[in-house]
Amino acid sequence: MSKSRAEAAAGAPGIVLRYLQEQNRPYSAQDVFGNLQKEHGLGKAAVVKALDQLAQQGKIKEKTYGKQKIYFADQDQFETVNDGDLHSLDDNIVALTAKVQSLQQSCRHMEAELKELTSALTTPEMQREIQELKEECARYTERLKNIKAATNHVTPEEKEKVYRDRQKYCKEWRKRKRMTTELCDAILEGYPKSKKQFFVSDSPSCSPGISAQRTPLFLSLPHRRKLG
Repeated sequence: MSKSRAEAAAGAPGIVLRYLQEQNRPYSAQDVFGNLQKEHGLGKAAVVKALDQLAQQGKIKEKTYGKQKIYFADQDQFETVNDGDLHSLDDNIVALTAKVQSLQQSCRHMEAELKELTSALTTPEMQREIQELKEECARYTERLKNIKAATNHVTPEEKEKVYRDRQKYCKEWRKRKRMTTELCDAILEGYPKSKKQFFVSDSPSCSPGISAQRTPLFLSLPHRRKLG
């Protein structure tokens, strides 16, 4: 055992007694060790030994619950508190609790304000961003000026005609696609091979070993209906 650990173990009874008297609440040996180990460097064996010694000397009280022992300060050393004092203490606790809650709420507000201020741009950053926005606006203004000065603008009538033609052609395309799909499905009902083989076959015009895709005749027929 090191010298510092030995000195701490020698003073353990006094440290433990003072701690139990100040806290005035029951603790297990593990609780006392956990609360005092970091501050005073006490080992668990020293804490257990000090608690047993103090209990034997009558300086603290010991209660056994199953396999666990609970230690607490001797209550005879404290003054008897009457009901009035207890009510006064309860009122004080309520007031202090309300004060703590108010301070916690104030802290939350200040933390939120601090977070907002931290995430905000600084004055130099804001100035740089303003300058970048001004330059961007100038570029867009110049671009708009060039567009307005151009002579090849599409008139609203031409634009509307393009939209109408596109709508008409898309409608006709969907119609023909549906007709082709229905026709393919009808043929495939009695076709002895797979759908893939129906569309793909070996072309006799290709070199040996080269496969070519051949569109069925009914799909390659010219459209007889004139659009428009």
